[in-house]
Amino acid sequence: MGLNAEHLRAGLDALGGIEPAFAAAIARVGYPEPRIRERGYATLLRTIVGQQVSVHAANAVWRKLEAMVGDPSDPHVIAAASDETLRAAGFSRQKTGYARSLAEEVTTGRLPLDALAEDDEEAIAQLVRVKGIGRWSAEVYLLFAEGRPDIWPAGDLAVQIEVGRILGHDARPSEKLTRQLAEAWRPHRGAAAIFTWHHYGAGPDAAPV
Repeated sequence: MGLNAEHLRAGLDALGGIEPAFAAAIARVGYPEPRIRERGYATLLRTIVGQQVSVHAANAVWRKLEAMVGDPSDPHVIAAASDETLRAAGFSRQKTGYARSLAEEVTTGRLPLDALAEDDEEAIAQLVRVKGIGRWSAEVYLLFAEGRPDIWPAGDLAVQIEVGRILGHDARPSEKLTRQLAEAWRPHRGAAAIFTWHHYGAGPDAAPV
């Protein structure tokens, strides 16, 4: 499971000791709530369902899928469903292909979600073999569902914006610079990412003065 409140707070306290700008930002907006997702296939399938649609729409598709095929958290159920059934539940043609790719990777054992590689980059490489799961989705899964403490989604726009705001940059840092800036924050970059999303939600008033 994802980083719990105790581990998240400890990570941020350690980060504040490394980077005073983070300590000041935590003092301004407080500690974030944990972001925890269930580990396993269902969370990845929900990620696919939720791509480019609202939370409300994604939940509606999930409920319809449950009504039509039974338990969607069983990859064999998706593998056995026809394309027509998945489309009727609200899947686009593209998402139908993604869901089938995920189900196939899991049912064949090529994607062992209960035993992903311990090395973060290797685990990301395993996950992105699924069609529709890019690096960002893989990183968020490893952070929220597996609680890996040093995941750093430097390609996330909100992360880039808030790293720039927290550190007092005049412009949003690039993905490359965002990655470079965070090297000093190892092994607490997962806590840093969760805090940047929290800081983003706090709005303009969270900016340093």
